[in-house]
Amino acid sequence: MSWGRVKTPPPPRSALSKLLPLIILFVLLIAITVFAYYIYVSVQKISKAANEKIQSKNVVFTKDGMRVGVKEVNTESYVGTTQSFLVKAWNLSTWPEYKSRFWNKEQQQAPENGKLHARHP
Repeated sequence: MSWGRVKTPPPPRSALSKLLPLIILFVLLIAITVFAYYIYVSVQKISKAANEKIQSKNVVFTKDGMRVGVKEVNTESYVGTTQSFLVKAWNLSTWPEYKSRFWNKEQQQAPENGKLHARHP
């Protein structure tokens, strides 16, 4: 008994139209999750590479702060290197043309074939 047109009820919605917003939501959540996972993996790889590079330079991060280590040097290699530099300096310290008034008063022989001979300790 209402005046005017009689409204017909809309047709019932199909199951697909009811599930479509839920499917779109799941697809978006999966895409965001995959994107976030790849960002996480990339950050972990960069962090690991940076940590290995820093550790190769004897710098370590601890929970208390940063610790810098000193590379060990063997006594034998240290002494050998020092000795070789001293021998090189000793060999290069002679001037064949230099004659002092106080020492080396004997005649020095000229080097053979114009080549200087290294002094052996």
